[in-house]
Amino acid sequence: MKNNKKIFNDAMQSAEKAGMSRRNFLKGTAAAFAYFTGLEAAIADQGNDSPTHIVIVGSGSAGISMANRLAEALPNGKITIIDRKEPHVYWPGLTLVATGVWPKDKVIPGSNASLLPKGDRIQFVQQMVASFDPENKQVTTDEGQVISYDYMVVTAGIEYDYEYIEGMDVNRIGEKGLGSVYHSPDKAADTWKAIEKFSKEGGNGYFTLSHTPIRCAGAPLKTTFLTIDQMKRNGGFEGSNLYFYSSTSGVFGLPWFNDFVINRFKEHGMSVELQTRLKAVDIDAQKATFTTDLGDETVDYDLLHVVPPMRAPKVIRESALAWQDGGFSTGGWLEVDQETLQHRRYPEVFGCGDVNGTPLGKTAATVKMSVPIVLNNLLSVINGQEPTAKFNGYTSCPLITEIGSAMLIEFDYNKDLIPTYSFIDPQQESWFAWVMKEQLLKPTYMRMLAGKA
Repeated sequence: MKNNKKIFNDAMQSAEKAGMSRRNFLKGTAAAFAYFTGLEAAIADQGNDSPTHIVIVGSGSAGISMANRLAEALPNGKITIIDRKEPHVYWPGLTLVATGVWPKDKVIPGSNASLLPKGDRIQFVQQMVASFDPENKQVTTDEGQVISYDYMVVTAGIEYDYEYIEGMDVNRIGEKGLGSVYHSPDKAADTWKAIEKFSKEGGNGYFTLSHTPIRCAGAPLKTTFLTIDQMKRNGGFEGSNLYFYSSTSGVFGLPWFNDFVINRFKEHGMSVELQTRLKAVDIDAQKATFTTDLGDETVDYDLLHVVPPMRAPKVIRESALAWQDGGFSTGGWLEVDQETLQHRRYPEVFGCGDVNGTPLGKTAATVKMSVPIVLNNLLSVINGQEPTAKFNGYTSCPLITEIGSAMLIEFDYNKDLIPTYSFIDPQQESWFAWVMKEQLLKPTYMRMLAGKA
């Protein structure tokens, strides 16, 4: 309660400084809290008292949220979570760390172990899954432990393929103008060192977008906008040359917002090039090589923000659980039905989060909406029924355009806008959407982990 009160008071003070009336602030905040605490799929009131054993592979946001919900829904069930990673990371906050808005410790809310349910029925195996045997319903860990299951939920996350970029060395992020928001909280903080220096001194700045599906596709855009804002605040903007190079045919998946971002970049004097992929980097010389259909181009940079290609973790890619053909097979993504999130060939297996091979869904907001659906469908299967809950692909992107301004973009598999409430226009920048991103999302995320939202 004290935490929530502080969040509320901080947000209200910020609103008053921005000129928003107390009445409008209270109206908006009430709606926001209703949105973030109530936004989830309706699930059936069902449970199961059998001693079912469920294995959860991964202890990120999807894995922890699933474990806490399952512990309540299966009072006699056994739950085993397998993952070595510690501590827990609030990934949506890394863009704020990398651009100097947040300190690093704000995205590390605790250890994974501390966030998991407690009790004799819960086992946290701090090892990594080395192989899957879905035919026999078993997994083997990297320490040789064989674990059998009745049902399994795969929440193994995503893998960053920095090695795809010749010469890239993640250990040198923060040096020689090299940045990347994705790698880790430490490297996000190091990225701010590079961005802060550039924001004061200026020069040639290159921002990239990978050709693969990526975690939070808006993060490269937010990083770019926030860097520009910091440059204007710190004196490095005038006389600098800025470039956004996208490996794809656009910068955002929805046409209106794609055009908006490109036009806004150009208003800031930024050059935008499409179908231009980062191929190599010479960190010491501060040179980057990009490739296009017309050949390679090598440029000198003072700041280079690297967005690595991404794919499913190796253990998924090389398993029978991965898509065997089609577009999702390229990244080795988990083969699930995009609506029920049940594995298409192994009905006792479900997937949730970034690892899923679905058209959309690599955001924390997607996890929040899809965990209740997976839970509902898993319980249905345990009870001998067909899964009936359907996921519509809900994705939310609070697109930050500068410090204090953002757009709340919510859409589904069809890329139709599905705004939660009417008083925020997704096609308009607002201070309130900024407050949601900067102050309200993390508390809601923590409630989600606990299975409360």
